[in-house]
Amino acid sequence: MWQLLKQIATTGTPTLRVPEGDDAWRAEGHRIQQDILDVLGRALCIREIDAGSCNGCELEIHALNNPYYNVEGLGIRFVASPRHADMLLVTGPLTLNMHEAVLRAYEATPQPKLVVAAGECACTGGIFRDSYAVRGPLSNLLPVDVTIPGCPPPPIDILRGILTALRTKHATSLP
Repeated sequence: MWQLLKQIATTGTPTLRVPEGDDAWRAEGHRIQQDILDVLGRALCIREIDAGSCNGCELEIHALNNPYYNVEGLGIRFVASPRHADMLLVTGPLTLNMHEAVLRAYEATPQPKLVVAAGECACTGGIFRDSYAVRGPLSNLLPVDVTIPGCPPPPIDILRGILTALRTKHATSLP
């Protein structure tokens, strides 16, 4: 214990500066909220489905809820039921075991519904595409609005993909 206290007392103050963060995307937070309100009139509700992934994409999606990205503050919520969702955010290749569950979730999602494939596996089947237990990419089963490539895609790319799907839906729903 004394040795630890001695080391603490003799260690100097760190001189390294804290690295600058890239917070340029935060400036458009008000515009993101306005886009969500223009399209839906309320918060965007997302149902995230793991169709057989390695969980790398899920970790990046969970990072969207941390204080740095704070998507809930932007008006984006993750919900437990597809019946309450506006968007399905699907990760992983479409496995045989999840084929029916993904289809039922899509059918349970009310109109207008958006489908986003996040990660290389959901977009193309990834490294699992030739497996006997995989039916391929998500687009083999559902109409996909936006694909977000990457293995795994960083949280900012996932957020951009979600917003792209939202803005595309808004542009097509205009008279």
